[in-house]
Amino acid sequence: MRYDALAAPLLLQVAAPLVLLARLALGRHRSRAAWLIEGAGTAVFLLALAAAGLWLVFPWLVSLLWLLLFPVAFLRSLRGLGSRPAWPGGARGWTGAAIRGALAAAALALALHALAGRREPDGPAVDLRFPLERGTYQVVNGGSTALVNAHLATLEEARFRAWRGQSHGVDIVALGRWGARARGMAPRDPAAYAIFGAPIVAPCGGDVVTAVDGLADLSPPEVDREHMAGNHVILRCGDVWIVLGHMLSGSVCVREGDVVRPGQPLGAVGNSGNSDEPHLHVHAQRPGTRAEPLSGDPLPIRFEGHYLARNAIVER
Repeated sequence: MRYDALAAPLLLQVAAPLVLLARLALGRHRSRAAWLIEGAGTAVFLLALAAAGLWLVFPWLVSLLWLLLFPVAFLRSLRGLGSRPAWPGGARGWTGAAIRGALAAAALALALHALAGRREPDGPAVDLRFPLERGTYQVVNGGSTALVNAHLATLEEARFRAWRGQSHGVDIVALGRWGARARGMAPRDPAAYAIFGAPIVAPCGGDVVTAVDGLADLSPPEVDREHMAGNHVILRCGDVWIVLGHMLSGSVCVREGDVVRPGQPLGAVGNSGNSDEPHLHVHAQRPGTRAEPLSGDPLPIRFEGHYLARNAIVER
């Protein structure tokens, strides 16, 4: 287990919700206004956590548990509320209410920004078949804002020009029992991840532009930044390129120049390249150059008509 990788999620995704729910349910609220602000702040924090949280250590189902527990805490907090004054008393009371109000406003802004990331960007988008077969899958990076899609960091900055094509990319993991994406909290064995070795199929029909294999699968959280896409396949589907990255070493079963049909096997999910744990990376872009193949203009993608943002669940 990597304890450094566990600390932040444990604090943000478990400890903080528990503390907020306990305060709401059991706290002695000094006024009805303070109670209302605290209840609203707790609700929007839990919503923001569910929408924007990167649920890789703890299953995303945990975020739904907190949302389900909120009504219980809210109803419990109503006991004795009628005997409280309507407004805070004294400078200390007003200061506390103001701080809670500011935190609630910040959580609301975060939640709204995360939800806005589920809106498909304006302009043309590419429709694809989902590239994985049977299973339950979760999007961990995807959407139209940087809060829910880390790839968007490459969209404008000049130093990322060679990888700009991935800016609307989607990262996908598989979920096993109880919604966990791996056996253990942060295992170093890539085979402990539910998606490792999952078959990848062509999301569209076209020509194979590039097929790279033979790069090693790494033990999380090691990465190979010399080969960003790792073992990967680039397909030319019409006038766009589709890139599928971080494939399993030795699994790529197509070659440059091959013509593939939708649903044809391409390889399997691995952990090669700039990948700190097994997942499938997919993006669409305008054609790049031979020297910088991932530098083409990025395009949003839909899978079977659906624009997928972080924490979307796909059942196959």
